[in-house]
Amino acid sequence: MTPYGSEADANGTPAFIDLAKHPSWWNLDVPAPRVGDRLHTVVLDASRTPPRLSALQEDIEISRALRSSG
Repeated sequence: MTPYGSEADANGTPAFIDLAKHPSWWNLDVPAPRVGDRLHTVVLDASRTPPRLSALQEDIEISRALRSSG
């Protein structure tokens, strides 16, 4: 955890989730991520080091729609 987001392990690859890309940023009823939590995420930017992920449901849905449209 950092003041601006969460470091993550994406199947062995270091990654990062910005605070604004986690549901707890937008909804006080959602707890902030903690060490050891497993999250469903989508890759937003694989070209950055570490890659940037999002745990927001709307980003996951956009990713699924783009993937299914080919």
